[in-house]
Amino acid sequence: MFQPNSQLPVQTIKDSSALMQVDQTEKSIVVRDEKQNGGFAHAETIIYYSKRLQDDLQMLGMKIKGHEDNIKFLNAQNNKLDDLILDLQVTLGKHHGLSTPKIEIENHSQHQTEDQTTELILQHEKSAAGILCQLKARHGPQASHLQLTKDVLGIVATLGKVEDENLSRLFSEYLGLETMLAIVCKTYEGVKALETYDKQGCINKSSGLHALGATIGRNMDGRFLVICLENIIPYAGEFVADDPQRRLDLVKPKLPNGECPPGFLGFAVNMINVDNANLFCVTASGHGLRETLFYNLFSRLQVYRTRQDMVTALPCISDGAISLDGGMIRSTSVFSLGDREDVDVKFPKPLVTSTVPEKHIEAERQVKEVRWKKEKMHDDIQREQALLNHAKFNFDRKKQEFLKFLAESSSYATQAAPVTPR
Repeated sequence: MFQPNSQLPVQTIKDSSALMQVDQTEKSIVVRDEKQNGGFAHAETIIYYSKRLQDDLQMLGMKIKGHEDNIKFLNAQNNKLDDLILDLQVTLGKHHGLSTPKIEIENHSQHQTEDQTTELILQHEKSAAGILCQLKARHGPQASHLQLTKDVLGIVATLGKVEDENLSRLFSEYLGLETMLAIVCKTYEGVKALETYDKQGCINKSSGLHALGATIGRNMDGRFLVICLENIIPYAGEFVADDPQRRLDLVKPKLPNGECPPGFLGFAVNMINVDNANLFCVTASGHGLRETLFYNLFSRLQVYRTRQDMVTALPCISDGAISLDGGMIRSTSVFSLGDREDVDVKFPKPLVTSTVPEKHIEAERQVKEVRWKKEKMHDDIQREQALLNHAKFNFDRKKQEFLKFLAESSSYATQAAPVTPR
């Protein structure tokens, strides 16, 4: 009665056996496919990584070529500047060892005037300015090549000249003795060289100006001012056209009625005579002392003939004013009253009007400007050379990485290759 059902287990066993055989076959196919796919994926990875390394090498090679072209171009420009300097020196007569007698006379007289100012500074024996002047007196031009002082341009009192003695006294009083004795440095590196500190922030008296003062028996007292030219925001306006002194083209003050105040003589910053050597390219950005140092010290300080003229002009005074009879306004709300203070260190008085030909002055200016451009060019060449060296280093490192990758890939390909049956 149940015979048909008694054969079911046998059929089930046969079906199960067939299923097992099919499963084993599929597993073997899957394993075989995984091996094939895995090898293919690894090959793709090798190709991709190889291509990326080649692209990196090509990019670095292009960078190297670019830096080499830049250096070649900069060197060519540098050679042109050398030729230009030689041409200008011929104009100056320096190429043949010539000089203009009038220039020698003028410079000689100027040195005498500066010496008088230096003597006054030296009387402040324990000041930083006095110590620097003492160093210059002992070592002469060599003092400017010392590590401590090579970035020092000078003392404020020696970097400008004023034709009128009364104005010189007023300017000195307005700035004050501390500012007149301030040291002027071109860069902040020069400022740091003058004074160093220990880990606790205390002054290191065994270095900088403190050490120099001790060696000559002049220990410094108190603080001293140092002006850093590269940190000064220069005057951004125009200059007076065709003016060899490069005076600033400042707008004259005007009263509410539109007229210039009576007794207005000019701006203090334009009444300072600056040596030709300091009119151009004193800072790394190419600026001179008038638009940096003296504009920072005087800004738009106005000069009037009398106190009454100055008071009348109050509505149009923004950065202070002085008058020839001793009046002084520090700002629109600060008036300096009382007796005049005679500051002993004053701006020296220049010689009579220069007899140097204008063409000579212009040629000197051009030589200074071209030499400044050469210094900038030298910096650019050094910067490009550093970039080139870095690019070559990266190229060599990437090349070694690529060669190592090729060697490892070749080894893998040898191991993964199927053995051909004999």
